[in-house]
Amino acid sequence: QVQLVESGGGLVQAGGSLRLSCVASGRTFNTYTMGWFRQAPGKEREFVAVISRNGGSTYYAESVKGRFTIIRDNDKNTYLQMNSLKSEDTAVYYCAANVKYGLGTSWAWYDHWGQGTQVTVSS
Repeated sequence: QVQLVESGGGLVQAGGSLRLSCVASGRTFNTYTMGWFRQAPGKEREFVAVISRNGGSTYYAESVKGRFTIIRDNDKNTYLQMNSLKSEDTAVYYCAANVKYGLGTSWAWYDHWGQGTQVTVSS
């Protein structure tokens, strides 16, 4: 089992930056693929970014490509660096984990979820 805790959300002006963090505890961290998802009010949870077990591969949603970067370290942390934020990026952001190999983009692919952190971008 793994437990995930996100932090780093907040209120930021359009064009600004935020860095979200996700700390994992429990099972060996490098056995998990890590992903970030988001859910805006009245909308379905959507894929944002994913990083492979060894950090060597990443994949992004088209809507965030070139603005967001997913990073992981060897100390159980996964980050989502968000630059050039837009009002449409406003959502609750969740990190997720799965022991499978691959770069899952569906929320159903992931077994473990954090509680979420709110990101609000004012225009």
